Amino acid sequence: MGVDITDTLKHLHIDNINHAYSTGNIWSSGPNTVIKDVISPVDGQKIASVNIATEKEYNIVVEQAAKAFINWRTIPVPKRGEIVREIGNALRDNKAHLGKLVSYEMGKSLQEGMGEVQEMIDIADFAVGLSRQLYGLTMHSERPEHRMYEQYHPLGIVGIISAFNFPVAVWSWNAMLAWVCGDVCIWKPSEKTPLTAIACQHIAQAVFKKHHIDEGVSCLIIGDRNIGELMANDKRVPLISATGSTRMGKAVGAAVGARLGRSLLELGGNNAIIITENADLDMALIGAVFGAVGTAGQRCTSTRRLIIHENIYEAFKQKLVKAYGQIRIGNPLDENNHMGPLIDHDAVKLYLDSIEKCKAEGGKFVVEGGKLEGENYSSSCYVKPCVAEVENYFSIVQHETFAPILYLIKYKTLDEALALQNGVPQGLSSAIITNNLREAETFLSNAGSDCGIANVNIGTSGAEIGGAFGGEKETGGGRESGSDAWKVYMRRQTNTINYSTKLPLAQAIKFDL
Repeated sequence: MGVDITDTLKHLHIDNINHAYSTGNIWSSGPNTVIKDVISPVDGQKIASVNIATEKEYNIVVEQAAKAFINWRTIPVPKRGEIVREIGNALRDNKAHLGKLVSYEMGKSLQEGMGEVQEMIDIADFAVGLSRQLYGLTMHSERPEHRMYEQYHPLGIVGIISAFNFPVAVWSWNAMLAWVCGDVCIWKPSEKTPLTAIACQHIAQAVFKKHHIDEGVSCLIIGDRNIGELMANDKRVPLISATGSTRMGKAVGAAVGARLGRSLLELGGNNAIIITENADLDMALIGAVFGAVGTAGQRCTSTRRLIIHENIYEAFKQKLVKAYGQIRIGNPLDENNHMGPLIDHDAVKLYLDSIEKCKAEGGKFVVEGGKLEGENYSSSCYVKPCVAEVENYFSIVQHETFAPILYLIKYKTLDEALALQNGVPQGLSSAIITNNLREAETFLSNAGSDCGIANVNIGTSGAEIGGAFGGEKETGGGRESGSDAWKVYMRRQTNTINYSTKLPLAQAIKFDL
């Protein structure tokens, strides 16, 4: 399954790479960096090699970012928004090439790769509007001839640690808002997908260079776990935004918390769709299949569990089995295919181990899984999406498996369904499919879903950038993207102005000299 993306790599400046970090126009590597090959899960072919940064290179990046912040924060916010607007336009111009690279490096379908680039464009547009809406508040003072208000100031350096499954979109959710807010960014992409990050750095930096912006506003560092640990423990980086597993998030949260820094954590999901007896089953089928199979089950919002009313359970199960028989698996750059490969061989092993654990606990597979072999699956990272009947308390069901494994669970009452939905450690996304208004409103009430995202008559995946994205419990509590998520990238300041000729104290305290 040979795939030729030579033109794409050349267009995105990835045809000749020998660097571990970038502070803008400067791309460099030290003498002791480790070279790592980047292998596509699509066909098992080497795309390019990158250098893994050392602690010395990391400190060079942080020092440059700190210098850049001093000037960047003084640029008027609408002007910063104008620069972000041009970055969004540059992404539009490069959408086809960048979307193809996302698909080839990560393994998601070409449609999803293009969609991820569109998310970057959309958040840039959102940030442009935000650049004229960083509002504070005014308050009435209890003291005469005093005025109180609060305003927001940039934090400084924002460290962004992103995961492989959305190799560029999550960076943009953070970077576009942080830049508008006056922060500078250091991005450590997943070591599994560094090439798309390098491409984005080239695209953004061309705009910064055009506007004569200092080196260090947009920084990229290619690193492994050691670089992530350095970032988490670095007092010079006031905010760490980290996307990944709950295990990783706990480590980052503990390190950042120990130095009283801020962390924005987007961690695991164990997302369920409740399908009631009042559901439109055709609508439910589309939401369930895309949610479970899209990105080969490697989204944090992927549908892991279907909680189905007992009166429609068998009928819906048969619909699901038939639909799974029509899923086309193969080269994700072929738009006729629905599902591409898992990210690497470790992910395949985790998938296979999870199937065996499910069977050992009593799970009954109605659609069997397994690894796909043959000429069309030469990377050995292709697997079959599968479906199992389980109980919610199974330990494997309580765990997030980043693979296309879907669990079916039967329920009798809505209260039972909600208890099942909420009965996992994670709390990211959730959905209910129903035409019953009372069921829908109960699901959205404070007695309903405990997730950060709760949808009615749509699936668990496919969030829009206008709403704040994130979840509760072991999902970490972070919020990115829309709404007022911008506030996490800034520090709040309360101001009091005395325009009288006296100095009265608050709470009517007397202190006469």
